[in-house]
Amino acid sequence: MSLPKHIREVFAKAKCLCSQQEVEAALDRLAQEIHAKLQDENPLILGVMVGSIIPLGHLLTRLDFPLELDYVHATRYNSGVRGGEIKWKATPRTPLKGRTVLIVDDILDAGVTLSAIVEYCEQQGAKAIYTAVLVDKAEARLPGGLAKADFSGLNIPNYYVFGYGLDYKEYLRNAPGIYAVADEHLA
Repeated sequence: MSLPKHIREVFAKAKCLCSQQEVEAALDRLAQEIHAKLQDENPLILGVMVGSIIPLGHLLTRLDFPLELDYVHATRYNSGVRGGEIKWKATPRTPLKGRTVLIVDDILDAGVTLSAIVEYCEQQGAKAIYTAVLVDKAEARLPGGLAKADFSGLNIPNYYVFGYGLDYKEYLRNAPGIYAVADEHLA
């Protein structure tokens, strides 16, 4: 089977957990909570690549206060469906010393990657560090993982999911909602 045909089959057999409207409502709530906490902090927003591109883009247009934007690229998945060792591909260009930092990611599952990014920000001298995720899979936490995000949009069961930035083997980030991958596609 060709890869594009396989990806179409994965999408066709996936279960929609959260509609586009539900995701947009969650982004509205996230923006309100972030605004209330950080509007006077001149925060540096760090998007975690690649998954945060879509939720971060939608979130930024909802934040109406001064902020700076940069990114970090750390991953455990490397185009697969199982997490492994963290691979650092890029660190922020903007100095973090003395800054309030908001790390934005697509998902908090095992929590290992976000925990490592928070630790990196601490080592760089950030004065305050917050985390925001579109999706929280609390049942998936691993020992040593970040226990909880400061700002969370959607709580979902422990499924492998895609859509709104979340991927299945680097595909389906553009799906208009949050979808659970069928078990047959997780091998």
